[in-house]
Amino acid sequence: MSKGLDARPGAVSSTGASRGVHAALAAGTRKAGFWFGRRPWWAQVVMVFAASRVVSFAIFAAAALQQGANPWFPPQPDYFHFLQIWDSEWYGRIVQHGYPSVLPRSSSGTVTENAWAFYPVFPYLVRALSAISTVPWQIVAQLVALASGFAAALLIFRLFRHFFGHGDALWGVAFFAFFPVSAILQVPYAESLGTAFLAWALLWIVERRYLAAIPVVAVACLTRPIGVPLAAALAVLFLVRWAPWRRQSSRAGELQLVRLGVLTLASGLSALAWPAIAWAATGVMTAYTDTEAVWRGSDLVPFMPWFDTGRFLFGPILGVLAPFALVAVVVLYLTSARVRLIGVELRLWCAAYALYLLAFLYPQSSTFRMMLPFFPLAVAGAVLSRSRAYRGTVLIMFVLLQIVWVVWLWDWSELPGGGDWPP
Repeated sequence: MSKGLDARPGAVSSTGASRGVHAALAAGTRKAGFWFGRRPWWAQVVMVFAASRVVSFAIFAAAALQQGANPWFPPQPDYFHFLQIWDSEWYGRIVQHGYPSVLPRSSSGTVTENAWAFYPVFPYLVRALSAISTVPWQIVAQLVALASGFAAALLIFRLFRHFFGHGDALWGVAFFAFFPVSAILQVPYAESLGTAFLAWALLWIVERRYLAAIPVVAVACLTRPIGVPLAAALAVLFLVRWAPWRRQSSRAGELQLVRLGVLTLASGLSALAWPAIAWAATGVMTAYTDTEAVWRGSDLVPFMPWFDTGRFLFGPILGVLAPFALVAVVVLYLTSARVRLIGVELRLWCAAYALYLLAFLYPQSSTFRMMLPFFPLAVAGAVLSRSRAYRGTVLIMFVLLQIVWVVWLWDWSELPGGGDWPP
């Protein structure tokens, strides 16, 4: 009787060696997991976020090797220079020269692209730290962006812990850290700093530390344009809190309502601060909105850009229906069982921000980057299933989509008509 192939000594040896490697890997994984689980919560968050930044670094570094001729640097720039393009250049101009007191205009008298479209906290913080440390602002800008990303991750974990256990909250941070556009969190943009202040503000709103949140909200509104949706969310939250108080009329509830009302008013004023500053500095009341309109190519009519884009993508009939379908999907998702677990404050923020984007955003390639403030939904996605296979698959998908985002949008490649789609 002939022997099977597995009976050969070489095959047995190979199988045994393979089993030994697998056993060693399994034991090493268990040991690493046990070690990781014994670290304090902040160390676990830092390690998760650091791993995501290493992944983004590798993606950026590989994409830089593929970068051809571009408006900023010679082909194949290093990682450091590759991150200094696009809006990083605008922030650099603000760091070095500040904001113009006279709006630049074309020969026809219309406002042209200028620094007033970019909020001041990030570039002025970079300028101050560079002056104090004498370190070149380009290096400081990347360090501030990276450090702000770590701060955001820590604050987001604390925020998620109000609604979920340690493991689910940590997975929520992982979903945020590896999100397809999360590469922007280490780029000299204001996104990471703005996300940190937004997470801080939402944390104190959830903890009902309304008066303490006022300065945080004020700084957040001068870092990224989040003031309008945040004020709207707080106004609705005030009504939500007022309805049960009206029935109970407790003294403690009254004080809490007053504090929430003060925060809501402060948020509304903070939302108007940057347009008011631009007006005061240039003497033009519409300096900020005129500057924003330059990037859109025309004056903004609320909600209309989504219908224009819908008709461009899907035709005259389906294009008109597409925005309504999008709204229906958003409403269904925000009212789903898993999303309801994140609490009324975070759901109101996500709903208000979605409405803000629908009203004022011109949908384009930069729209993907505008999804980052929806980070409270990361933990809702993480608890959709507690299967490791599901969560691991999502992270892998996020990394693959991050590669697509960097290569497609961050990497500059001239379009047939000139220029390129911005990230």
